[in-house]
Formats: sequence, structure tokens, C-alpha cells
Amino acid sequence: MEITSSAMLKTTTTTPHPLAGEKVPLTAFDRAAFDVFVPLVFAYRAPAPSSEAVKEGLRVAVAAYPLAAGRLAVDVAVDGQGRRRRRRVLHVNDEGVLVLDATVEADLDAVLAANVATDLYPALPEHSFGAALLQVQLTRFRCGGLVVGLIGHHHVFDGHSMSTFCATWARAVRDGEAFIVPSPSLDRAITGVPRSPPAPVFDHRSIEFKVGNKSSDSSGAAAAAVDMPMEKITNIGVHFTAKFVAELKARVGGRCSTFECVLAHAWKKITAARGLKPEEFTRVRVAVNCRRRANPPAPADLFGNMVLWAFPRLQVRRLLSSSYRDVVGAIRAAVARVDAEYIQSFVDYVEAADARGEELAATAPEPGETLCPDLEVDSWLGFRFHEMDLGT
Repeated sequence: MEITSSAMLKTTTTTPHPLAGEKVPLTAFDRAAFDVFVPLVFAYRAPAPSSEAVKEGLRVAVAAYPLAAGRLAVDVAVDGQGRRRRRRVLHVNDEGVLVLDATVEADLDAVLAANVATDLYPALPEHSFGAALLQVQLTRFRCGGLVVGLIGHHHVFDGHSMSTFCATWARAVRDGEAFIVPSPSLDRAITGVPRSPPAPVFDHRSIEFKVGNKSSDSSGAAAAAVDMPMEKITNIGVHFTAKFVAELKARVGGRCSTFECVLAHAWKKITAARGLKPEEFTRVRVAVNCRRRANPPAPADLFGNMVLWAFPRLQVRRLLSSSYRDVVGAIRAAVARVDAEYIQSFVDYVEAADARGEELAATAPEPGETLCPDLEVDSWLGFRFHEMDLGT
């Protein structure tokens, strides 16, 4: 592979965006999210659109989502008690999106068959501050195929937001000059309006946050993490056929989502393969989109983070002996507990912790951490990545 060009793509709108120049504080949901860049790779066989068309579509999409072209920064603010506090912010400064062009003297299918795609997206920055929060690599292949690899910082996007951005970008490429620029909801502050006074009900310090580098873990919700060298971690793709998923749903009986039945199956099989002691407990960290669950609900097109986690937890003996219906029931019950009251408690907890001057650190595991006897599971089934159709 040869990187042939590197440039910072900036918007070219004549009218500045209302957020231009703003320093947008990270919300409670942003602060609970992974402090990492998340890679994505999209592959297109020939004929693929030109790189110029893809870049122009990106430029138009970023104009509607200016936070994507900003930078992480630290701002100093004075709290209600007159204390100067350092806080992370998203500086909407239009420093731009890093775009790399690359070529490969091979056919796309051959490369994808032998490659886990780690060189098909930009290298992950060592530090988040000062780095472009969205970075894109356009890789052209001898056969005319194209791979669009990108990385986005999780403090800017959750999966829902990233998929919506990608769908907008693809539509801008396809429609060209006929594209109608959307007006997504960019007011991230609406996700974190505390009660007055804040009244947290749940112990979020042992669920979403820890204070400093310590966690009380009183509820057992925080995953047990062990550092593991990344070279010892293998990516494994498993394809479940429609017939197999239908059989799983039949074993559950009644109404059951694809995610619920596949998670129940995976949880059972992985736990059995680990050979855990019957009296041990195992739990799953399940991401839950809170947009519709909050009161009042947040707009569906809210750009940012609005995810919390459910933690279904079972004793190994019970998990392995229970029916699929019962395991799905445990998963469903845990997800249902992430309701409007829980979400408000989370927002209130962060507000109260800030007032006390506590430094909160997310319990989200870092890359390279193994979670045995636990699992972390994310579903992309409701995301719009399938709309990342660039046309020809």
C-alpha cells in the first residue's frame, strides 16, 4: 500500500454555522463513553465513484455536523462554588477532517480475503487532543475497487450518530448538487438536564463511573478486566444464517428479537467454553440507546452520545441450565431497567459529583482488556450503515 496524499478537508460554507467557534462541554453521556477512536471500513467493488466525489460529499456532510471537524480541548470554567475546574470540551473550530488517499497494486477481493483491514483505515492517534476527530482513508485497488476506511472519536459519535452521519455522507455523494443538507439536532445539552436539586437514585459510581482510578463495584456491574497484549487478541467473524436465527427464536418461543436470541445463545456457549465454576457469576454489558427512553425523549437525529448500559447477570449454573426463554427474560429485564428514572438518576449523579469536585472516570473497558467471566455486547442491527451506498 502507498499513501499518495494527505490533506485536511474543511467546509466551504459562506455562512458560518451557529456553533462555529463554540466550546461545547462533554455531556454526561460523552464522559461515560469510550475515550477511543472507533474504526469502520466500507468496501466497494468497481465501478466506484471518484475520490473527488467522495470528498465533496464528505465536505457537504461535515458542514451539517460541524462537531466532526472540531478538536478535543480542555477549557477552564468556574463552578457554582467559585472553583476553577478543567473540563473536556469539543472545540468547534473547523480544523478539518483528515483525508488520506492510498493505492494498492492488488485486487480488492484478494486483499479482503487475507486482511483484517487494519491498514485500510488511518492509524489510530496516540493522543486524542489536537488530533482530527474524524479521519478518512480512501484506498483504490487495481481492479477499480474502493475501500473507505474511517476512524471517529467516541466522544463525538455514538454508533447511532455515526451511522446517521455516514448515511448523510453517502446520500450527498449520490445526489451531488441536488443534495438537500439536513438540519440534525446538535444541542447535546438537552441530554443532561439535572433536577434541582440533583437526586440520584442509583449508585452510578459502581456502574458507569469510578472516582479517579478506583471503583467501589458494590453492585458487581463493572466488568472484571484483565490487560492482554493486543497481538494476542483475535477477531473472529461468525455468520448465523436466517434459518439458524429462526430456530433460536423458536426455542425462545413468543416474541423475541434477533439480538436477544443471538445474545442468549452466545452467552450460553461462551460461558460453557470457558469452563467456569458453577457458583461463579457472569454478566453482560449491553449498550442501550437512551434517546427514546428519556423523559422527555431526545430527538431521533440527536448527534452525540446517548447510550447507557444494562447488565444482565446470572450464576453460571443457572445460565447453563436455563432455557433460552429464561435467559432472554433475564436480558430483557435488565434492559428494561434502563428507563427514564434511571437515565435521570444518571444525569443527576454526574451533576452532583461535579458539584462535589469529584473526578469521574468511565468504567468502559480499554482496548486490550479481557472481560472473563463477563462479556461486552453491542448490537448494530438498528444502525444505518447499510445506507452507506456511494453509488457509482
